[in-house]
Amino acid sequence: MMSPADRYSPFAIVLHWLLAITIVGAFGLGLYMSDLPFSPSRIKLYNWHKWAGVTILALSALRLLWRLAHRPPADLPMPVWQARAAHAVHGLLYLAFFAVPLTGWAMSSAKGFPVVWFGVLPLPDFVPKDHDLGELLEEVHAALAWGLAVLVLAHVAGALKHHFVDRDGLLQRMSLRRT
Repeated sequence: MMSPADRYSPFAIVLHWLLAITIVGAFGLGLYMSDLPFSPSRIKLYNWHKWAGVTILALSALRLLWRLAHRPPADLPMPVWQARAAHAVHGLLYLAFFAVPLTGWAMSSAKGFPVVWFGVLPLPDFVPKDHDLGELLEEVHAALAWGLAVLVLAHVAGALKHHFVDRDGLLQRMSLRRT
């Protein structure tokens, strides 16, 4: 049985999984909606995607603040290159958690489409309306989203490798079930 000191806090675990579900959902929705013809349904899906993006941004800020105030459990014994790779992926994930939604918000602002979180809280325009900037930000947002997807896959692959190959209990540290 894993000791409580080896696990992340329940709050960190919940934030991790909320962020994971929201990111996967927003990415899937973004892929689906991008090829739809212009329609009220597409506009609704774009709004949902923006709401997910702002939620990801808020959860990321909360997660970063929590992480800065609370030390994670000590690293498990592993080769130095794996520890460095894990820390690099985590750092890039945090960067992408902010970069993807912020470029989406900026793109929406540049294209003249306001962001109104859950249809209730209007957010200020991030950048001035500018068609060319909007097109550029759309490409940047998509590239960063794909980069985030690759990082998420690397993160999941690493966790599964530790669980099924190394059998070192790493995956249990972030499990919603207490083991």
